[in-house]
Amino acid sequence: MNTGRTSPIRTLARLTLANRASAAYLALVGGAMAVASLEPLFTTAPDASLIWVWPALFTFPAFGFVAWLGESVWGGDAPAWFLIGGIVLSALVQSLALGTAWRTLRGHRERRGRLTTAS
Repeated sequence: MNTGRTSPIRTLARLTLANRASAAYLALVGGAMAVASLEPLFTTAPDASLIWVWPALFTFPAFGFVAWLGESVWGGDAPAWFLIGGIVLSALVQSLALGTAWRTLRGHRERRGRLTTAS
């Protein structure tokens, strides 16, 4: 029986993944992570790992908490799995925030449009 209500998980997924703002943001972060992952195949420079700064910057300020946690637990030598997982988690958290803002702004614009046409 469908009561017209969506589950909280579905709403959360829709806000995080299924809107233009979130999709564009996740594509940007995913692209930066793909480039950073492929960088060792194309260069042997000693500073090639610095390419991972870009995905981390794209996920600030949420990644700031991950960096702080890694520093406090591992003292600056956080494992790669923790940092990459932190980038992914930070991107999803910020994508949820973008999706929520997108829905709020669209709802506000639609309500305002209905009010002006009703007048």
